[in-house]
Amino acid sequence: MAGGGAAPGPAPRVPLRALLRALNALLRQRRHRAALAAIKGFRNGAVYGAKIRAPHALVMTFLFRSGSLREKLKSIAQATYTHSRNLAYFVFTYKGLMALQSWLQGKKIPFHSFLAACIGGWLVFGENNPVNSQIVMYLLSRILFGLSRLAVEKGYVPQPKQDPFPLVAALVWGTVLWLFEYHRQTLQPSLQASMTYLYDDSNVWHDISDFLIYNKKPASE
Repeated sequence: MAGGGAAPGPAPRVPLRALLRALNALLRQRRHRAALAAIKGFRNGAVYGAKIRAPHALVMTFLFRSGSLREKLKSIAQATYTHSRNLAYFVFTYKGLMALQSWLQGKKIPFHSFLAACIGGWLVFGENNPVNSQIVMYLLSRILFGLSRLAVEKGYVPQPKQDPFPLVAALVWGTVLWLFEYHRQTLQPSLQASMTYLYDDSNVWHDISDFLIYNKKPASE
């Protein structure tokens, strides 16, 4: 052929196995472990948030929310997305800040965990919306139990001679029903809906259909 050498061929393709080997080698390098842990934390937060919220939103929406099927499905999807996104953002923020503090200080200090989580909580869960408020209330109840146990373990509070759980259960149920009966507006909307179904709707019926079969008579009747 006149004019010289052959035309260059296509660029060689990187085999998939070679790419996977390179990625696996990167994942095993300890110097990238903190950054990679934050990325996997983002992944786990997104997956866990979706697993937790989707079935809860499905049940609560179809039990207590009015509207068309399209509106209900949109509400479920929005709640699931918000929970999944926020948990992913929080885990990524927390683990990233922990890695940064460890790199700056050279060691892990207990206060670092508290500070990093405070910053993440403010940035990610600071907006007062139904999903965030449910998550915060869920954590609050477990924090109170955890702090109570820690106080006993550290000796700040003497070990109870009897199991205090029956008293705690009595006080919790007594308080929540008092609030529901006399200060209902202070309770979270989904709790109001659940308790209205249990304690108010069970006071109303007209015949056997809405006494045993339905909670309320169908609108067509």
